[in-house]
Amino acid sequence: MKNGTIVSVSGPLVTASGMEDASIQDVCRVGELGLLGEVIEMRGDVASIQVYEETSMIGPGEVVEVTGEPLSVELGPGIMSKMFDGIQRPLETFVEKTDSHFIARGVEVDPLDREDTWEFEKRVEVGDEVSTGDIVGVVQETSIIEHRIMVPHGISGTVKSIENGTYTLEDTVYVLDTETGEQSFTLMQRWPVRRGRPYAHKINPTVPLITGQRVIDTLFPVAKGGTAAIPGPFGAGKTVVQQQIAKWSDVDIVVYIGCGERGNEMTEVINEFPELVDPRTGSSIMERTVLIANTSNMPVAAREASVYTGITIAEYFRDMGYSVAVMADSTSRWAEALREISGRLEEMPGDEGYPAYLGSRLAEYYERAGRVIALGNDGREGSITAIGAVSPPGGDTSEPVTQNTLRVVKVFWGLDSALSRRRHFPAVNWLDSYSQYSSTINETIGDQLQIDWDSMVNRAKFLLQDENELEEIVQLVGVESLSDTDRLKLSVARMIRIDFLQQNAYDDVDTYTSFEKQYEMLAAIMEFDHQGNHALELGSYYNEIIEGTGPIRERISRMKFIPEEEIEEITKIRTDIKDDIREVVQKGGVN
Repeated sequence: MKNGTIVSVSGPLVTASGMEDASIQDVCRVGELGLLGEVIEMRGDVASIQVYEETSMIGPGEVVEVTGEPLSVELGPGIMSKMFDGIQRPLETFVEKTDSHFIARGVEVDPLDREDTWEFEKRVEVGDEVSTGDIVGVVQETSIIEHRIMVPHGISGTVKSIENGTYTLEDTVYVLDTETGEQSFTLMQRWPVRRGRPYAHKINPTVPLITGQRVIDTLFPVAKGGTAAIPGPFGAGKTVVQQQIAKWSDVDIVVYIGCGERGNEMTEVINEFPELVDPRTGSSIMERTVLIANTSNMPVAAREASVYTGITIAEYFRDMGYSVAVMADSTSRWAEALREISGRLEEMPGDEGYPAYLGSRLAEYYERAGRVIALGNDGREGSITAIGAVSPPGGDTSEPVTQNTLRVVKVFWGLDSALSRRRHFPAVNWLDSYSQYSSTINETIGDQLQIDWDSMVNRAKFLLQDENELEEIVQLVGVESLSDTDRLKLSVARMIRIDFLQQNAYDDVDTYTSFEKQYEMLAAIMEFDHQGNHALELGSYYNEIIEGTGPIRERISRMKFIPEEEIEEITKIRTDIKDDIREVVQKGGVN
């Protein structure tokens, strides 16, 4: 393939002539250093190349080598528990090779270690017919993740040879007799990041993703295979919410993409995740986590590729039959990279300088989420749940990135700076947020647990909305002007806000709440609401109820700190609420 010549350099954008053999999305090696780039525009024989490394000191006249291949990732054993940059270079290996904690330019490092050996156990025999997606064998990658070796896309045939044994990623593991002749295959395959991996068909996301965060699981749930956005201003807790979901959600695998955010946030992930124990498996959470780091001090153009690298890795594990959660922090920084490249291409800008195709690019990313039946003869089910943080300047959710995101996602967890200033975390505003999965998931949970979960949740939302309206009256004329019924509403709504929704991510007990405990906690508060209203109907006064229930209300406020193994203590609170309020009614002389 003929090489081109650099004409001009503008930041991460390089223009090269003599590129008539190149195509859009071809990967190139730019200049004497061989910087990695990708063709993003062609005009005749002149190509615009997006370079994923620093382009300083690269000038006109240097050679551009066209590889003829799209930007791809390596998929195989060795991905799990690793940290890669936006174009899948392993950062730990990079440090060892360059003997520097700064990323040197033009250095080639294999994404997956070619020297590591893996114990392969076959799942098919010689003579078996296999096709795309069929599992031919497995490798135990970590103590909790079984890496399933699948037939690559577009391949089918008869197994000619396959043996159990110890292999590197470059060793031939099995041979297929296909229509075009014999083909040998290793443990590894490659896939272009900008093309979604195929599947048999999509199915509706109806299974709840339990995150352990009460405001999410109870009020604004997300389904496995669903999409969610977390917009919020600086300091409102977007990263903490995403990290909490990555730590505690009941998915098999987490792909965490640090896209354009500060490096210390990724450092926090690296330091904390290995020490955390997965409550479901008892192993380190890092054993089911893949990190993609392209922070604010790393090349801007590589931010744009990082989200595609992450979602492609997620699709690979989805095809194995795993449920995967993808965290992108944040898509605003990704959109800023799009805006910079678009500006250098001199394209017609859209709102606030973002490219006119911002909405379609966001849609392309989130549409790769979903719950699917994977290709293969066993009909296995996998899912990708895509959760993206959005960082609107000043918390203004009317800006283009937030608005275009909300057009495609089904869950909106709007973070509120006023709540964060009051130290109410997670700072999810219960009046602005929503989930389009709520009715389906509440019905699923209700059927599984044989409870009227939907009515309980809707009652809690109703009380929070009423509290907001009553607070305006209180500010005008004082709380004494309210009826006893409305004053009880305020008290119960405060319980929901402070004792249920507020959650401390740094408390060993409160950081994670199982769904069973969430139900018991909310049921206790709703029992107080029900019994309190019943007492008012019988003629008791609000002040009598409050005076007579001091100890039980104190126990309600401490529910969140009761360990999971002592959940029966919360069940007992419900019984004691009924007894205490009955005693209040009797003391008041009401029959």
